[in-house]
Amino acid sequence: MPKGDVETVFVDGTWTNQVEGEGPTGHLFQTKDRAVEAGRELARERASEHIIKNQDGTIGERSTYGDDPRDIPG
Repeated sequence: MPKGDVETVFVDGTWTNQVEGEGPTGHLFQTKDRAVEAGRELARERASEHIIKNQDGTIGERSTYGDDPRDIPG
């Protein structure tokens, strides 16, 4: 995950968001939906990628907000 990307993750029984290179945002959520909403908004503000992980740690979804330097035209 490149520096600055936002990840929504399940940690110790709660959902949270963390920013690569900066760590957790400090906000905890009872539901995945609320954490995803907050993570999506943060990724939009930062024009970064938002990676949503399932409870087991696997990637469930990812979205890019803004210019993605990893997006190579084909």
